[in-house]
Amino acid sequence: MLEAGIKLGRYEIRSQIGAGGMGEVCRARDDKLNRDVAIKVLPASLSQDGDRLRRFEQEAQAAGALNHPNILAAYDVGVHDDAPCLSLSCSKVNH
Repeated sequence: MLEAGIKLGRYEIRSQIGAGGMGEVCRARDDKLNRDVAIKVLPASLSQDGDRLRRFEQEAQAAGALNHPNILAAYDVGVHDDAPCLSLSCSKVNH
């Protein structure tokens, strides 16, 4: 579980939004662009499963290809400590 204060590259984790079968989603602060984002992380243990890693990559590509006010925008994709992560727009809902 990612805890508040942990840094994932330029992102500082603020709080957990949710968790499920495809990883964990946290609210984070993008220090470089000074904005809140949602970070989805596929745990390193799951990234060893080729099918789950492929689905995570497909999700990132699909989010990056879409542009709609009701769909989160993909900002960045990367890897931190062998765990793939996806940076997304974050709604103003308090968590």
